[in-house]
Amino acid sequence: MEAGRKIRVLVVDDSAFMRKVLAEIIASDSQLDICGEAKNGKEAVAQAEALKPDVISMDINMPVMDGLQATELIMSANPRPILIVSSESREGADVTLKALQLGAIDFVSKPSSGIDLDMRSVADELLRKLKMSAKVRVVRTATRSRLPEGIQATKQPPLRSEIARAQSTKFPVVVIAASTGGPATLMKLAPLFPADFPAAVIIVQHMPGSFTTQFSKQLGEAAQIRVKEAEAGEIVVPGQMYVCPGSHHLKITSNGRITLDDGPRVNGYRPCADLAMDSAAAFYGALTVGVVLTGMGNDGAKGSQTIKAAGGMVLAQDEATAVIFGMPQEAIRTGAVDQVLPVQDIYAAIEKRVVNAFGTARVGAL
Repeated sequence: MEAGRKIRVLVVDDSAFMRKVLAEIIASDSQLDICGEAKNGKEAVAQAEALKPDVISMDINMPVMDGLQATELIMSANPRPILIVSSESREGADVTLKALQLGAIDFVSKPSSGIDLDMRSVADELLRKLKMSAKVRVVRTATRSRLPEGIQATKQPPLRSEIARAQSTKFPVVVIAASTGGPATLMKLAPLFPADFPAAVIIVQHMPGSFTTQFSKQLGEAAQIRVKEAEAGEIVVPGQMYVCPGSHHLKITSNGRITLDDGPRVNGYRPCADLAMDSAAAFYGALTVGVVLTGMGNDGAKGSQTIKAAGGMVLAQDEATAVIFGMPQEAIRTGAVDQVLPVQDIYAAIEKRVVNAFGTARVGAL
């Protein structure tokens, strides 16, 4: 986008009143300009093609064609940055997550009543995310990942023997940090972990607490490895992927259990990936692998340094495949990152490190 040119916004909403409110909020920012409006998904697809907006404000629940269908069509044929602005973002985590997996950049939840004054309570968030989304380089996106043919999707809970072994033997742990763009990225990455993966995986995704339960389920449907939302007090075991609840910080205790803390934000984040990485490095040492994926800000940078100092390995997603390069870039700047990789190559690097580290640990070298 040319310097000095206003960001052109296409507003999509089935309510004429809501389109008016959104237009007034957008017009209040000197960097933004309304280039068009659409009252349903079908019109949105046509307008996106004709007007080529810099960013689209997309409602979900609309007649003729809903926002999910419109997002999928736009992102598969004529990709533009899409910001979901919908009451569904508050009430239906599954719908919003599907939109993010289809390629939408982020979301803003409409207040419960949706009236003018209430919408103005989220005006700052709306304007900030529209401007951020407009800067994102978008690519054509595929629909959600599926298991390869012949792979059995049924995952069994950990056996008592697995839990007992986890208590008595150290094994590798992978801590993944993600924010904006994370849901779609993790839906590509999670299915690559096999059911018998010899390490535990902890995901810290910046996401509201009301979303992570549903996100865990959706990851579990796509993955071979067992996936669950982390619970306080449970023992970390290999072959399990844990999603940190969005309302809590996650730490690993000195006896290999998960502890959850709903205390204040740390460096502006809750959940904070730095805390999970620090505690994992303290317990697992050189068996720890840190991964910093797409996102705004610097969460994961300090944790990457801690993991590296403990003898572990740190990977970061590259700029070409990251929706937002902020978090990976900040981690890279610390000098703690071992490899910068496109998302499609990250699992192979994790697997190589885990297999090597696991073998070393079994012979007592770690």
